[in-house]
Amino acid sequence: MKPLFAYRTLVSALMTLSVLLLNGCVPRIELSAPKEPITINMNVKIEHEIHIKVDKDVENLLKNQSDLF
Repeated sequence: MKPLFAYRTLVSALMTLSVLLLNGCVPRIELSAPKEPITINMNVKIEHEIHIKVDKDVENLLKNQSDLF
């Protein structure tokens, strides 16, 4: 029965050694803040035009009575 005990001890020792060696292979992820602030340059130019179509009667009314608005 002695050889079986030695075999189990050897297998146990090899498994422990392999677990310890594989434990060093775990990938490490590290997050860190940047040393300089993030700069966003936004050069935006917004232009818009509003076109209003009115009937001739309303247009004449607005021309003749400018004090409405």
